[in-house]
Amino acid sequence: MIVRIMGEGQVRVDDGHLTELNKLDDELLAEVQSGDEDGFRRTLAALLGSVRSLGEPLPDEALEPSELILPASDATLQEVQAMLRDDGLIPG
Repeated sequence: MIVRIMGEGQVRVDDGHLTELNKLDDELLAEVQSGDEDGFRRTLAALLGSVRSLGEPLPDEALEPSELILPASDATLQEVQAMLRDDGLIPG
């Protein structure tokens, strides 16, 4: 799957990592809903770090359709809250 991190670019991540990423996404959703700013910062960094480490960056000139769009690392809790769906940022 192709994941776009806003402000950074796209990363190709194997679908086999979806379960691991969904666990972090579930934590992030709970922290946003509870207003836990420290937990939110920590989990957002972990989620983005996992995508970066598990995936392979696409060249800047590549424009693939993104299946997931994740916020930038400096996104606010309110910005991420506006991006969330019922099941978080990552479906499933």
